[in-house]
Amino acid sequence: MPPNLGFSVSNEPLSLTSLLLNLVVGILLAVILRLHFQRFGSTLSNREEFAQVFPFVLLTTILIITVVKSSLALSLGLVGALSIVRFRTPVKEPEELAYLFIAIAMGLGLGANQTVPTVVAGLFILIAMGIMGTFRKRQAGKNIYLSIDMDGNEALDAGGNLDRINEIILRHAISNDLRRYDVRKNALEATYFVDIATTGKLSALTNELRLAFPNAGVTFLDQDQLPSI
Repeated sequence: MPPNLGFSVSNEPLSLTSLLLNLVVGILLAVILRLHFQRFGSTLSNREEFAQVFPFVLLTTILIITVVKSSLALSLGLVGALSIVRFRTPVKEPEELAYLFIAIAMGLGLGANQTVPTVVAGLFILIAMGIMGTFRKRQAGKNIYLSIDMDGNEALDAGGNLDRINEIILRHAISNDLRRYDVRKNALEATYFVDIATTGKLSALTNELRLAFPNAGVTFLDQDQLPSI
């Protein structure tokens, strides 16, 4: 008889009813998570397209945890299986990573049959994030992404052009944050996150940028990813 090493291996039978119930609850939570990200997210990427990933992540996590928790051998094999997985598309925004982490956490909770705590805690987190996001937007005013791209002779003096752009933006915006600055051969692209008080300020900023850089492209993108100009 082999010696007792102080732990036992439990091979619990899978409950198909419990798995289906958790998957249904997971679908509902994934839909809520998608709508929350599309409504309150502030990333520059396409939020609608990125939100399509949440149901796959959440439901797959439920399946993995449900199967693995019933067998120690499967849990050990999972370590080797996941080591070959590589994500080729990087997550560029911390907010996107946070939403993915919430989806994984919900999947873990449902897969462990902690349905009620997972639903309560998940909805509480989303409600709290929504309240804080709404308050932040009201305090900050109209936050808009400003993208300026130029090529040819206008882009030759990259440093001087950046200083001129900053001066123009500061005259019309409450605040600005340079998010991206890309300089290539005879090409320049700069992306700002600006806080505009009124539409009149927005129009004045556009006109001055076009006067200073007649051949440059000026694009405004609001939080809903809809072109303003």
